[in-house]
Amino acid sequence: MLKRVCSMSYIHGGEKANFCLKAIARHIHGGQAHSGPRSFFGVEDFLDDDNSRPYTYQKEKKSKNPNKHISFKQRTIAYMEPFTLDVFISKRFVSASITHRVTSKQVAVAGTNSKDIKAALKSRSDIPACLAIGKILSERAREADVYTASYTPRERDKFEGKIRAVVQSLIDNGIDVKIYLD
Repeated sequence: MLKRVCSMSYIHGGEKANFCLKAIARHIHGGQAHSGPRSFFGVEDFLDDDNSRPYTYQKEKKSKNPNKHISFKQRTIAYMEPFTLDVFISKRFVSASITHRVTSKQVAVAGTNSKDIKAALKSRSDIPACLAIGKILSERAREADVYTASYTPRERDKFEGKIRAVVQSLIDNGIDVKIYLD
């Protein structure tokens, strides 16, 4: 950095270069280091906003429990059961999707908001609509060569009524759904 400043000032005029050298000499002979400590990479570090760490280091999230053991099942479940079922039911519509856990890509999607399904249904949020969504989702999943999925209901959802109708429809139409209830 010092080399660049001096070369730029030398290019723009000799008087600036002379001033630059005098300023450098003043800082060196003052006995104080005016720049921060040099980093491991040989680049001067600039401190972040709270002057706690140089910008070359990434702030990492600390675990709440650093001694927590992660079991073999927790580490391998995403690869052993790669597809998950997600069901969302609101007052106006029903949607369900099968997602690949590792790549986070949706393999099959069905919802009562889509044009082809909307026209065939009387109501978009009742039990027959849920059964239709399960049937259409199972057809689309079989087209994508997905025959198994796992389902864990959300904390606020109970496994009954419309959600159970979607899952039961998937099972009846050839998709093996493994259900995890707490």
